[in-house]
Amino acid sequence: MTKKIYIIHENSEWTDHLTKRLDELRLPYEEWFLDQGTVNLTTTPPEGVFYNRISASSHTRDHRYAPELTEAVLAWLEQNGRKVNNGSRALRLEVSKVNQYMALNNANIRTPKTIAAVGKEEIIKAAKELNLPSFITKHNRAGKGLGVQLFHSIEALQAYVEGPTFEPSIDGITLIQEYIQAPEPYIIRCEFVGGKFIYAVRVDTSEGFELCPADACTIDDLFCPVGEEVEEKPKFEIMEDFDDPIIYKYEKFLKENHIDVAGIEFIRNQNGDIYTYDVNTNTNYNSDAEAKAGKYGMLELAKFLGSQLD
Repeated sequence: MTKKIYIIHENSEWTDHLTKRLDELRLPYEEWFLDQGTVNLTTTPPEGVFYNRISASSHTRDHRYAPELTEAVLAWLEQNGRKVNNGSRALRLEVSKVNQYMALNNANIRTPKTIAAVGKEEIIKAAKELNLPSFITKHNRAGKGLGVQLFHSIEALQAYVEGPTFEPSIDGITLIQEYIQAPEPYIIRCEFVGGKFIYAVRVDTSEGFELCPADACTIDDLFCPVGEEVEEKPKFEIMEDFDDPIIYKYEKFLKENHIDVAGIEFIRNQNGDIYTYDVNTNTNYNSDAEAKAGKYGMLELAKFLGSQLD
């Protein structure tokens, strides 16, 4: 039987761009859509290359237990010695920002000051303990900017937490985090395939903190983290000749945590210091930005997966 590339996912809109590239390269593949199903642990998995792109935001598409099912599938595959890209360690970081930050800190990569809290009273208590003039909240298990809100006082946070618009994280853990004030309204997202840097994207944040570059990505609740828009610019723009020592720290971090494909986001403060705040192991790419720059993440990914079939 011919070996295949097996794509483990729960969102076809985010996967179609990859399968089109696999078709172009005439590479054999099969999709495993893991919104529900079974895992027969007594059987042997098929031969081939496996690529996991399950998202922390799967519950927003009514796929509440996709990560848990995928964790079982990955354990089965890894126990049987299959080649898995973005395996169980990558999944653990995808579904927990606490795990992300601990792993980033272990790699000497700076993250914003953060307190994890469970319970509304504990959220208020955590903000008081953080004791900063401005701070944000976000979901521990998130994606798509879920739960991200900016506050300038404990009173404003309390009104939100006790009000009707409060949105708890799907895992119950809310993060209260230092607000990094950037001199200009943008963040930078570095993309990696095969653990190697391919390009950096400048993302305009003036209209909110929904920063997923996928064409189909949208969100209702937005907030402005870094100020007002000052000129018309595309939201996603691939940077020419981006070169910063953080790239090498990121590549080392990915290798240490067995992550093959990822987008890592950071922001600079007024002094130019870098704060890394998100690791996306189911990364997407913006088609408009790529067409303008002539660089294509899904094509690089398809080539990378195809090289593993040999």
